[in-house]
Amino acid sequence: MKFLILFCSATLAVATEGTQSENPPAAVPTPAPGNPEAELVSAGVQATVPTTKEERNKAVALRVFEEIFNQGKFSVADEIYAPDFKNHGLDLDGHDRFADLRTDQNAVHDEKKAFPDLKMTVNKMVAEGDLVAVHWTFRGTHTHGGYAGLPATGTKVLMTGITIWRIVDGKIKDEWSSFNEMGAYAQVIAHVKWYLLAGFVGLLLVVVVAERLLCWLIRIAFSKSSIGKRSKS
Repeated sequence: MKFLILFCSATLAVATEGTQSENPPAAVPTPAPGNPEAELVSAGVQATVPTTKEERNKAVALRVFEEIFNQGKFSVADEIYAPDFKNHGLDLDGHDRFADLRTDQNAVHDEKKAFPDLKMTVNKMVAEGDLVAVHWTFRGTHTHGGYAGLPATGTKVLMTGITIWRIVDGKIKDEWSSFNEMGAYAQVIAHVKWYLLAGFVGLLLVVVVAERLLCWLIRIAFSKSSIGKRSKS
């Protein structure tokens, strides 16, 4: 009888061990609130979320370059800019002649159309209070017309500039930008200089031919006039 009881106990123990090995491992419990491990996990998640006003303003500025210029998502402009936005340009003479949001975005549309592969790169960004200053680089190929009224030239344009934004309540209210626009024009001219030279030579030939033709017509008219006077005399 004791042998039978020992045999059943051993069989039950073996069956129990086999069942436990087939079950998946228990899930790792989540640290309870207030636990140091829970605080570390929370800090890791919050590290990716802007916490200061300057960081939030930087995030708004980055959206202008990445979403509007690079991706062409013009519809997000209403999310980024305030309705009373003013682009003050360079304001060199002290007169505040500004462009409103519609004028500013129309210029962006034309720029993106003229340079379909436009890529704006942020080199440096500094924020203090409501202001964000960005040093950026413009790269693009002029494959469509519309840039300053020029036809497509195929010129690869590289240009750097600085933009200062004033951001209030998460939206851009003012902008001041400075960039070497004449340098961009110079790159376009350098790219098409031989075409311009050929056009100039062609125009010069037309002028020379027209001058010779005019002189020839004048001589003919003068000769006929002289012959008519002689015949009358």
